[in-house]
Amino acid sequence: MNETLHWFKSSHSDDGGNCVEVALGRRPEGAAVHLRDSKVQDGPTFAVEPSSWSFFLAYAAG
Repeated sequence: MNETLHWFKSSHSDDGGNCVEVALGRRPEGAAVHLRDSKVQDGPTFAVEPSSWSFFLAYAAG
């Protein structure tokens, strides 16, 4: 699967560049939320199901 992802940073990211970038896309299994380190944009990425990402965000928000 070769798709162009449109990456964005959280509005809560700090100005020092320490943040995660997120892109919405697809995997063979279906929809996915892709993640990468903003400092290493050509480095490794991983993808999770949208429901897993939503669960993580709710947990992180406390």
